Amino acid sequence: MISIASLLVFFAFYTLYNTSQKAYLSNTLTVEKWLQNNPKPSKFIGLALLAFSFSILLIDKAIGSSTLIFTILIMSFGSLTVILAPLKIISNKLLFALFTISIFIELYY
Repeated sequence: MISIASLLVFFAFYTLYNTSQKAYLSNTLTVEKWLQNNPKPSKFIGLALLAFSFSILLIDKAIGSSTLIFTILIMSFGSLTVILAPLKIISNKLLFALFTISIFIELYY
């Protein structure tokens, strides 16, 4: 469950990052183009994903630990997004590989 919540936090922060006017944005994917051209629905989608991931953590853990985990996830994925997005390191293959590895580790260890 933490892997799913962390993936949702990353998608939410990346969505909100693409609505920024100050950031260096790339237009390689059609999703990125849509997010940049429609900032109001994109911000709503990003905030909804953040709320949904926090509710997943609340269901899985208690309120104190889920708040701590959510805060750590926002700080770490926010920093990674701001650092790696302008360098165009974030790709679909990389996200799929990291998510698959984290699900495997969470389920089997």
